[in-house]
Amino acid sequence: MNDNVDPTGAVAGWWATAVSRMEPGVIELRGHPVQELIGTTSLTSMIWLMLRGELPCPRRTRLLEAALVASVDHGPQAPSIAIARMAATCGIGLNNAVASAVNALGDSHGGAGEQCVCLLTEILEAEGAGIDLETAVEQVIATWPHYLPGYGHRFHPVDPRRDPLLSLVDEAVRDGVVAGDHLRAARAVEAALNRGRATPVPMNIDGATAVIYAELGFPAPLARGMFVISRSIGILAHAWEETQQGRRNKGPIPRSILPAHLT
Repeated sequence: MNDNVDPTGAVAGWWATAVSRMEPGVIELRGHPVQELIGTTSLTSMIWLMLRGELPCPRRTRLLEAALVASVDHGPQAPSIAIARMAATCGIGLNNAVASAVNALGDSHGGAGEQCVCLLTEILEAEGAGIDLETAVEQVIATWPHYLPGYGHRFHPVDPRRDPLLSLVDEAVRDGVVAGDHLRAARAVEAALNRGRATPVPMNIDGATAVIYAELGFPAPLARGMFVISRSIGILAHAWEETQQGRRNKGPIPRSILPAHLT
């Protein structure tokens, strides 16, 4: 009996996919032979191709790449980075350190971009139902928790990544690359939050990248997926640096400091 025969197609159908095709001597990614992609296609374009099934135009690639670059790292005070550095001293490999850090990227740390896409989409849907944008913003914000994802920052009065990203979106809107609806909604939220406030609450990196991902047509869950891809680069860099320092079992606080005892 030929072990390669699948007479009913049950096994082949079980793993049927449009993402890739692999046969002896053949590797295709979304219908493109890999040998034609190597040396001609950027990693950012490959991300788009694998997720969307087509290669993006250069201007869309530029926007996506800008968002990915902006989110690479935010220092060792970020829980995921700290976890990567601690894990790297525990006698595990780089892949385990990276995985440990990525697994910490959840709703509170790493999920704000996805949540902001949802927020902006709700606002645009309300506007599409026939109310003006300002009213749509007020109505939607009233249904969300006090914390609005994508606005304000615990470290930065103004996130230094915000303006360069929004400037690129402005250019793309002006040139007809993207529609600009999510950008309008994001700025309307910012205006509503700052109305009557002495200290502004500006859009942050999560809001700016949410605008880009939404303008480019990525569903909200992929905004988090994109953040994971981006932050994994910083996580890897920190884990690698930590392995070069020769420490063992690095904890969250120096050994000379003991945690307070609660009574």
